[in-house]
Amino acid sequence: MAQARDHDERTSGLPTLYVVATPLGNLGDITLHAIEVLQHVDVIAAEDTRVTRRLLDRYGIGTALIALHEHNEKRAAQKLVQLLAQNKSVALVSDAGTPAISDPGAVAVAAVRAAGYRVVPVPGASAVTCALSAAGLAAPHWLFCGFLPAPAAARKRELAALKTLPYALVFYEAPHRVLASVAAMADAFGAGRTITIARELTKLFETVHVCPLSAAHDWLAAEPYRTKGEFVLIVEGAEKSPAGDAAIEHVLEILLRELPLKQAAKLTAEISGARRNDVYARALRLKEKS
Repeated sequence: MAQARDHDERTSGLPTLYVVATPLGNLGDITLHAIEVLQHVDVIAAEDTRVTRRLLDRYGIGTALIALHEHNEKRAAQKLVQLLAQNKSVALVSDAGTPAISDPGAVAVAAVRAAGYRVVPVPGASAVTCALSAAGLAAPHWLFCGFLPAPAAARKRELAALKTLPYALVFYEAPHRVLASVAAMADAFGAGRTITIARELTKLFETVHVCPLSAAHDWLAAEPYRTKGEFVLIVEGAEKSPAGDAAIEHVLEILLRELPLKQAAKLTAEISGARRNDVYARALRLKEKS
């Protein structure tokens, strides 16, 4: 707590927008720094003031609230700029997790920065990292995709564009669309890929289930409670496919002009993803023809 207080003391007198992460569900998952900021700012801009009031009441915080949500964000962003112009400090929160990550906030942050005021992140809970940490994925890279489009045709196009990416794909999904989304993922990516279904993270009925995409729809539909709550869906990335024969030969031909056969074959295998022995045999054939 001393570290957070020192940070705020260094910026004393400067109007600041604090972007504050709040708990996903368990109200105990809030940082000491977040509590201190929420206590000492002049105003808290909240996605839903009723939701945020429950959190504030838990910690005895009486700071004034104003609404900032997807339907009024542009107008509310200008209100924040006006408050900062009056030398006030503001905290921005969403209903759960980190603001501006598939939640309102990005427009307000951009407006505040454009007006020349400081923006300070106060990190904490994030559904993305929470789900990834419990998925057990060895993949070193992942791509956050947010919410898929609601219309089926647009959803299909977006999934098709993601099909060949060799990264774990992380989606948010709402309960009324989750069955349609996992069915569309199975169609787009193939039934064999693994999906992690994380729902109601940090809440009483938290569930983290791992299964093939082919089984995801039926698992969700098997019990009514499984399609309730907020979802994070993590789909295994595509396997990296070796380069085609023509591409391999093209690389080999270039490298063989400058390098010994063994070294050219080794580098080509690393570049293309093909098996080294196969590339070496191909290099021998090319060398014999030359």
